[in-house]
Amino acid sequence: MNLMRKTMMKVLATLAGLFVISAAFGQTEDNEVFHFEAAGNPVITHKYSADPAALIYNDVFYVYAGEDTGDGRGYNMPNWLVFSSKDMKNWTEYPLPLKCSDFSWATGNSSWASQVIERNGKFYWYTTSEHATIHGKAIGVAVSDSPTGPFTDARGSALVTNDMTTKWTGISWDDIDPSVWIDDDGQAYLFWGNTQCYYAKLKDNMIELNSPIMPVELPAFTEAPWIHKKDDWYYLSYASGFPEKTCYAMSKSINGPWEYKGILNEIAGNSNTNHQAIVEFKDKWYFVYHNGAIQTQGGSYRRSVCIDYLYYNEDGSLKRVQMTTEGVEPVK
Repeated sequence: MNLMRKTMMKVLATLAGLFVISAAFGQTEDNEVFHFEAAGNPVITHKYSADPAALIYNDVFYVYAGEDTGDGRGYNMPNWLVFSSKDMKNWTEYPLPLKCSDFSWATGNSSWASQVIERNGKFYWYTTSEHATIHGKAIGVAVSDSPTGPFTDARGSALVTNDMTTKWTGISWDDIDPSVWIDDDGQAYLFWGNTQCYYAKLKDNMIELNSPIMPVELPAFTEAPWIHKKDDWYYLSYASGFPEKTCYAMSKSINGPWEYKGILNEIAGNSNTNHQAIVEFKDKWYFVYHNGAIQTQGGSYRRSVCIDYLYYNEDGSLKRVQMTTEGVEPVK
């Protein structure tokens, strides 16, 4: 009897553990605010999150990501998510700010990589979705008066569609992973691409192109361009190869030429994709990315946002990112 009782206790304990894991991945509703503490990497563990972008606004660190909701055998990403922290330890998830179905021109569940940027008190969210009537992926833009939304379609149509870039590639998924940079003179630029990197100027209204689409030549470019600047240097980081590493190039001008500098981040654990954001927050630089490290169920289609430090060499080049399970320290 004692042996049977011990066996039953072990079974019940295992089931209880599985219930806790299951509950953790289903505890937030679309209209709820949810508070949690980061305990290293991954930072977000109550749901799967991927393709992070970061925004610093009013001394708050915001992370925007797509939600992986699939069965682990393919991408199923119907929603985008938003999180914030003032100290890199205590985090808040906000009610669902944006989803694919908010764009009347989009179809399917492809809330792929995106970025939010602020201009003149409004927040513009550049996104990737499948176009309903023009074959291929397309880039849209939504707008809000708050960094946490809700966001609404700013145009009623896509900003970039696949038929605008057939000059450079024959694929239908090259118009993805939008990233926006506002330069020191106030000119905004949109970067994006898969297998070919593109960029174009944006009008002051942030929802129209203001130049021809121009190619950016980068070695072994796959996707996920991200622009940041420190001192006089512009940095263009991007996913390279497959499985993806993160590489980067440097330039003294947003228009290039770009000098390839090598690998910045190695293949992220248990994930074929590698998608980064780089921002400065309270005098430290942060590298935001995803891996497939949650429990035994994570992977390339069930990814999780992580944050580690980014460091510079004396010549301005970047030190290779050290991915850690400890993550970053709290800040005041």
